Amino acid sequence: MKFEGIYTPVITPHREDGSIDRDAFAAMIEHLIGSGVHGLINGGSTGEYYAQSMDERVEMASLAQQVIGGRVPLIVGTVAIRLEDSIRMAEHAAKIGAAAILVGSPPYSVPTERENALNALAIDRAAALPIMLYNYPGRMGINMGEEFLDRVGRSRNFCAIKESSGDINRVHLLARDYPHIQMSCGMDDQALEFFAWGARSWVCGGSNFLPAEHIALWRACAVEGNFDKGRRIMSAMMPLMRVLEQGGKFIQCIKHGCEMDGHHAGPPRPPLKPLNKDDKRQLEQVVRVLKRTVAEIEAE
Repeated sequence: MKFEGIYTPVITPHREDGSIDRDAFAAMIEHLIGSGVHGLINGGSTGEYYAQSMDERVEMASLAQQVIGGRVPLIVGTVAIRLEDSIRMAEHAAKIGAAAILVGSPPYSVPTERENALNALAIDRAAALPIMLYNYPGRMGINMGEEFLDRVGRSRNFCAIKESSGDINRVHLLARDYPHIQMSCGMDDQALEFFAWGARSWVCGGSNFLPAEHIALWRACAVEGNFDKGRRIMSAMMPLMRVLEQGGKFIQCIKHGCEMDGHHAGPPRPPLKPLNKDDKRQLEQVVRVLKRTVAEIEAE
């Protein structure tokens, strides 16, 4: 499977009581497809999978695939502490006809690279689907290092990696030593560097509420090869990247951004809390300037 373009990890809208608003979820998917994103991820960090029951995760994957109806690829997240839960999600992804699965390290247990690879290979056997790895040591406590990559490379299904370590040396490693694993940008404030090193896709939570602007940066760099234009767009987006990646309230910002864009998102589930008034005001100002600047660049 070739991963090209913008892959949006879809939010999970909630009502005020914390229950899932399925109608708003379906509307969000329709909006994203209509905006031109190239694929959707259900059950990722941005979708708050960690705050959902396994039954909810299974149901939401089915709903996503039903609404998408084959118009864009669906990638189903399988990350869980228990291998049995990851296998359940992988098997369900295959059952509903998902295009691929997202496989990360199990959080908290801190396995060795060998143990982590054996875990990933077990998930692979359960689904027999293309796999995008998800390397996020900041959340999982373990890096998908060279031993891990060499071991999982025995299966051709491991064909991409969402690299969210924030370590630019990882980008160099993947581009030079693992060219058979498609590198996907998973750290928003390094998007330009990823594209310069050959990444063809970007998994970006901000595209939930700024799809056109994220597509513009991807198109300038990965399609047109116009890095002068790309740098200008990236420069315009950097204040947002700083808020998202360094502000400590990533999901809360994404959800408020969706509300700003006219789409119901509702509050995050505990332990997270909605943004306060000052945080909302800061995000709104950043987004206003970003949209105006990117529109001016695109209009030239």
